Amino acid sequence: MEQAGITVYGTTWCGDCRRAKLFLDTRKIGYDWVDIEVDAEAALKVMEINGGYRSVPTIVFEDGSILVEPSNAELAQKFVGR
Repeated sequence: MEQAGITVYGTTWCGDCRRAKLFLDTRKIGYDWVDIEVDAEAALKVMEINGGYRSVPTIVFEDGSILVEPSNAELAQKFVGR
């Protein structure tokens, strides 16, 4: 599995989080999963990124870019040329 330096912040009950994880898993793109309902610091980070909202999935890439609640098409665009 390719390690891409990606962190996915989400929750276990979030359908979009499961979809984003499946997208990454099927393409063998490595990521760190952080459940914001278990990790209070992570929840605060997500709220800081999203103007006070706990919007998930929030995906932080190694280049510092961030996608919030991305579609599969938006995720695919991040990996063009990889």
